[in-house]
Amino acid sequence: MISYLEFEKPVAELEARITELRDAAGEDGQVDISKELARLEKRSAALLESTYRELTPWQKTQVARHPSRPHFQDYLKHGFTDFIPMGGDRSYADDQAIMGGLARLDGRKVMLIGHEKGHDTESRIKHNFGMGKPEGYRKAIRLMELADRFGLPVVTLVDTSGAFPGIEAEERGQAEAIARSTEACLALGVPMVAAIVGEGGSGGAVALASAERVLMFEHAVYSVISPEGCASILWRTAEKAPLAAESMKMTAQDLEKLGVIDRIVPEPVGGAQRNPQVAAEALAKAIGEELDALSGLDADTLRRQREDRFLAIGRNISR
Repeated sequence: MISYLEFEKPVAELEARITELRDAAGEDGQVDISKELARLEKRSAALLESTYRELTPWQKTQVARHPSRPHFQDYLKHGFTDFIPMGGDRSYADDQAIMGGLARLDGRKVMLIGHEKGHDTESRIKHNFGMGKPEGYRKAIRLMELADRFGLPVVTLVDTSGAFPGIEAEERGQAEAIARSTEACLALGVPMVAAIVGEGGSGGAVALASAERVLMFEHAVYSVISPEGCASILWRTAEKAPLAAESMKMTAQDLEKLGVIDRIVPEPVGGAQRNPQVAAEALAKAIGEELDALSGLDADTLRRQREDRFLAIGRNISR
């Protein structure tokens, strides 16, 4: 069942009418409603396309957080094969918010790491809503170092509102773990491609996205703080979140212009949540193309490219 966002209400009403007509036709079968159905379906598709073509930054934020939006395990299922999970930081615990392991992308061996938010109450609690703890980032460091040792490219799928802010996480060195994960990304001597697939929130995202190629889904967002958090600081009210989202330049389209990301990956009409398989296949194809372009580069060149791309961010912005 499709879960509709507030701005999708006109689409929801049309699709509800289409469902009613189909049900009615199935009950008696005597009235030919095929033309009416075709007309409504065409109108619904056009409305959905026009709605998503004109999304505001705040609406894109809502899409990025959509409860049905695919997460790590969905992309793993539809875009990768032969996954061998690898758990634990060899120090404290196995954080379920950050998952990783060996996988194949169109036959190519990679180390795949990413955030998992979960799809229902039970799984969201298990995966801590995608908010990584120190042991999660230390696991990511371990897997990146293992990939570097065996010459495997690293692929990360970023989807988190931010690292877990609980007291126990701070006690176990959250900031240090995030900093060292970012350092591990930058130090890799193998190709690394990061993809922002939903929310890219704060240091919890940067810790897995400091790659020489950063991709971003069409309706994903990437920022140092949530719009609600920004609004609470600047205007003392979260009600200004839509204004904050507009000012923060957190959409894929804005970030590509600023040089923060390298490539926008198109989503199915209506967002990745409407067709996770098509979204995953498009993402896998884009990642594969970027890995092909990086495959012939030596370790020093990769590190220099990574360093140069981050040092260049913001330097060419007109004031």
